[in-house]
Amino acid sequence: MAHHKSAIKRIKQNEKRNARNRHRKSTLKTYIKRVREAVENKDKTAALEALAAAIPVIDKTASKGVIHKATASRNVSRLTKLVNTLA
Repeated sequence: MAHHKSAIKRIKQNEKRNARNRHRKSTLKTYIKRVREAVENKDKTAALEALAAAIPVIDKTASKGVIHKATASRNVSRLTKLVNTLA
């Protein structure tokens, strides 16, 4: 266990940030899953709505540094491609 005041503070900050990042990543996965489920059910309107909701969440997660910018771009690209297969 840390003894210095600064080390104790750092541990608290890390725990807070870890919890926040875990929440963001979990939310991201949920939005991605919604798009995939809509495509699986062959529901184009639901898939488009889910994709429109997922893209800002993916971008925001990347801007916060939870995932890499390229990973976000790849996710958006693959989901868009997937939804376009329903056309």
